[in-house]
This record gives sequence, structure tokens and C-alpha cells, in this order.
Amino acid sequence: MPQPSTPRKTMGRPPRISREEIIETAGRIVAEGGVDRLTMRRLAAEIGSTPMALYHHVRDKEELLVLLLDDYASHTLRRSELPAHPRERIVAAATAIHEALAACPWIVEVLTADDLMSTSALWFVEQIVDGLLECGLSLDRSVHGYRAIWYYTAGEIVVRTTAARRRADDGRATYREQVFADLDPSELPRLAQAADRWAPLTAEDTYQEGLRALVDGLLVSR
Repeated sequence: MPQPSTPRKTMGRPPRISREEIIETAGRIVAEGGVDRLTMRRLAAEIGSTPMALYHHVRDKEELLVLLLDDYASHTLRRSELPAHPRERIVAAATAIHEALAACPWIVEVLTADDLMSTSALWFVEQIVDGLLECGLSLDRSVHGYRAIWYYTAGEIVVRTTAARRRADDGRATYREQVFADLDPSELPRLAQAADRWAPLTAEDTYQEGLRALVDGLLVSR
């Protein structure tokens, strides 16, 4: 007797993926390995899909990074009532940006490597520029002032994060510590005097103190 034919297996549809799932998985990849580890191919593999399926949701890696920036900013940068005094409003807005970025340093890498930005964070930028204007700076000088504050903010996070990562990866004395341990007091008296306290002093969080000094300098120069 002829055997009944075995039903042919049909390929099911690939699993549905959402933009939210893409953003969540991409954020985890970047947090664990850095921006360079994020590729559309790896993201697709992590989700269990194909790169072509991802392109139905995001155009390319650049758009994906913008989505990550906006997603993070919308969850961490909460608009709140800022001080009425423009100088204090500048400090409060810049501090809010610093706190959000310090908790997720890879974002600084993205923001400083290209012209990408988060539209969700622009309200805080507006507060800084507006505060500088209210303090008497021209619009051009206010934009330049914001740039100086941004450079200070991003640089502080990059330096502190890199130093902390290096100390965690290698328990040995850093090259700087070796140099400072052997300074010649006759040539560099002040550095030699502070040598044994240099590392802890430079590791202290003095962001807001430096920010206030920077803002004061910007306003004096008007």
C-alpha cells in the first residue's frame, strides 16, 4: 500500500520584532561592549532576526544611535522647575546633563564622535543659552558659552571614566604615579609637595565647583 505522503513543513514567519525591542537590545550591547560592538548584524543575531528585518524599523546604525540617545534622555533627563536666577539656572541645567551622562558614559562617546544629538535633551541646552542671555551675553556669546560648558562637561566625564576603567583593569601603579613618586623637588617644588596626594585629589568630584568657576568667568568676560 502506498504510504501517505508526509506533510511538507512550511517555514513560519520570522518572529515579530518591535522598535522597543531593538532599542533595548542595542542599548545592552553598547553598555556591555561599547559603541564599536554595535552592528546591525550583531543586533539581528541577538534579537533572533535578520539585518533586513531591522531595516524595516531603523534606517542604519546612525539612526539607531539617535534612537538610543533619545530613549535614554527621555528616561533620565526630567524637566523640572529650575531656579529663577539665570546663573543658578545655567548651573542646574548643566548639572542635570552631567549627572545623566556620567551614569552612562558611552553616550558621551557618541555625542563627541559625531554631530548626533538627542532632541529630548535640547530643553536643557535651551535653559543654558537662555540663562547666559539673561545674564547679559549676546546670542553668539551665549552659544559659545554653552559650547565651553559642554566641552568641560564631556571632557570631565571622559577623563574620569577612562581613569577609573584603567585603574580597574590594572592594579599596578600608573605611569603618572610612577613619575610623581620620583619628582625632583628642586625643579618642580609644588608638584613634589602635592605628589603623595595628587591621585586622590584629582580623583575627587569637583565638577560643580569647576562649573561655577567657568560660568563666573563667562559672565565676567561679557
